[in-house]
Amino acid sequence: MIHILLVEDQEIIRRGLKSLLETKTDFKIVGEASNGQQAIELVELFHTVSQPLDLVLMDIRMPVMDGVAATQQICQKFPETKILVLTTFDDAQYVTEALRVGAKGYLLKDTPIEELAEAIRSIDKGYTQFGPGIVEKMLTYVSTPQPKEQLLPSGMKDLTARERQILCMIAQGQSNREIAQTLFLSEGTVRNHITHILTRLNLRDRTQAAIIANTFLSWLEDPNH
Repeated sequence: MIHILLVEDQEIIRRGLKSLLETKTDFKIVGEASNGQQAIELVELFHTVSQPLDLVLMDIRMPVMDGVAATQQICQKFPETKILVLTTFDDAQYVTEALRVGAKGYLLKDTPIEELAEAIRSIDKGYTQFGPGIVEKMLTYVSTPQPKEQLLPSGMKDLTARERQILCMIAQGQSNREIAQTLFLSEGTVRNHITHILTRLNLRDRTQAAIIANTFLSWLEDPNH
């Protein structure tokens, strides 16, 4: 059974989603929130009373607190709770920000219910999910002119030359084995470097690392840094 919290500011949409999702025998809607702040409070409550909560279905644009800010706080405090963003907005900046702070997927609200259900199941198993065209929009966004150095994420300047090199290779989609073969390192050494990178940049996984690397690729590849 996958226990789900619905976060959506429009009640009619929230009710519709609940009705559709509850037709799936492996889903249980354990709570509803109309803004990001309520979502955080409910997640905290569920953990306090040890009530199961596996996934948050998160809207983006909401009053009081938006979905990106709520996702960031939930992922920092309760990393075992997965976030799937579901919104009408396909703006690449929202995609990138939501994933950067910990979301595991990003779908649009016109996604057919069967596809949404499969995405929820996939994310519950630890995978990431993106709606059609989302990845393309994200890649277009991160390929635009790079932010100035003073806007670098905390810890970026502390990366060693080797760590910057490996981070660039992660951005290219290379596996640990491919990185190890290219750099003549053991896979264990590569894994250690990646662990250091994630720790320095306060990231959760390779997906976030790839997004950060693509966003700041010019800086990472500059030998003067």
